Amino acid sequence: MPRTAARGRLARALHSLRWRLTLSIAALLIGTVGVAFAIVYSQTSAHVSAQIHHDLTADTAQLQQSLRLADGDTAAEELANVRQYVQAQPFRSLSTLLFVLAPRTTISNYPELFAALGPDDGENATQQGAENAEAQRFRAPRLGLSTQPLPDVGQVRVLERRVRIDGMPLVIGAGEPLASLHRAQEGVVHSFALAAVFIALAVLLGSYLLGTRLTAPLRRMARVAAQIDAGDLEPRMEIDERRADEVGVLATAFNHMLARLERGFRSQREFIADASHELRTPLTVIQGQLEVLANRREVSHEEVRRVGRLVEGEVARMRRLVDDLLLLAQSDRPDFVQAETIDFERFIGEIWDGATLIAERRFELGSLPAGRLRADPDRLAQALRNLINNAIDHTAPTTGTIRLEAAVERGGWVRIELLDDGPGIPSDELERIFHRFHRTGRSRASKPGEARLGGAGLGLAIVRAIAEAHHGEVRAANRPEGGARFELRLPGFEPVPHPPSQRPAAALSR
Repeated sequence: MPRTAARGRLARALHSLRWRLTLSIAALLIGTVGVAFAIVYSQTSAHVSAQIHHDLTADTAQLQQSLRLADGDTAAEELANVRQYVQAQPFRSLSTLLFVLAPRTTISNYPELFAALGPDDGENATQQGAENAEAQRFRAPRLGLSTQPLPDVGQVRVLERRVRIDGMPLVIGAGEPLASLHRAQEGVVHSFALAAVFIALAVLLGSYLLGTRLTAPLRRMARVAAQIDAGDLEPRMEIDERRADEVGVLATAFNHMLARLERGFRSQREFIADASHELRTPLTVIQGQLEVLANRREVSHEEVRRVGRLVEGEVARMRRLVDDLLLLAQSDRPDFVQAETIDFERFIGEIWDGATLIAERRFELGSLPAGRLRADPDRLAQALRNLINNAIDHTAPTTGTIRLEAAVERGGWVRIELLDDGPGIPSDELERIFHRFHRTGRSRASKPGEARLGGAGLGLAIVRAIAEAHHGEVRAANRPEGGARFELRLPGFEPVPHPPSQRPAAALSR
């Protein structure tokens, strides 16, 4: 079992990103060294071979020239002079082999090559016979460049040419042992083998250290992710903020994601708690009233009707709450907004006309810019009605003033402002009022029977969701003269000039 566990740990370690990175870098560099070795090896062999061919060409040309310059009355005398020239350059294992193949004689600076010899010291008759056979094959002319075995020397590169001197056909040749080529190749192999061992060790160590350093943030990120998976949302990636590489960008995005997750989970818990509380209240009221009826022996029709009206009101309240919750739950969907082109001036006018019938307030409508707006008319109407109802909830009946203004901004934006003369918004709640289930401490009760959309604290949250779905924004502020100002900014507005005869009035009051 321990051996199996050790093999399992080793397998997991080798499959880790650090080791895969290490082995990948090592394989890449070793492969590069292998390619470099192949190039150097082939170039070295080609260079030495070319040098040997050049030397053989020069040696055969010089031998041919000596034949032409040989002075003699007969062919035998000329061959004797050539023999003297050739044998004056004795052959060694590192020198050039010269030979002339004549019809009845052979001239060479390595006479043993063309003579049948007895066994050397340390050789038997069989070995010497094999060498004599190689020498016999060497006597057969092979015009051009060839590679042949030479007894006691090894492979020799030979260049042979056919010439004619005073009508006598001859074959002349020069050969050079390939020992220099083999030594150059062996030197390249030994050098690269030694370098490859050193490079492999250095690359493995360096790539392992580099992989360890590069993957350290990822391992820390994995540990943080494991803690988060266990339910702890507080850990964060610790990394130098000045680090601008991919790991730094990933760590920053990871921390932002964790912060959003933490806010989302906290908001979700608060949302569930608030929704439970908001739903529990009407259910408690309904249950209490039904228990009152159940505990009475005699119940009048008036009491039943009173409880029925109360239950109906609480059910309507729960229905509005559920509808608002469903709308907020759908606000992140791509099809939440179905945009179309609407006549801005007419659209706002119709919304305003309907709002003035909700409650007794002083409604004022400023001048509206003429143009077309790309928006979802149903969602935008809901956002504007929620803002108007919020203003109604926070202004005094009959005397309270609510005013709507609109203006065009640069870049195709339109700004819609809703102003009221209510108590305003506490400065520490200007941002929180758009949170779900948030209600300010300052509010005025509406007249009995007046509609109160968003009474659970969802109206302004819906406004923000609709604004953001349109890629716009909503903000709240306090007016210097008192009251609140809500500003809804939306993109996609295209102004259209008013005909002179159709310009709207500067204001409308009710």
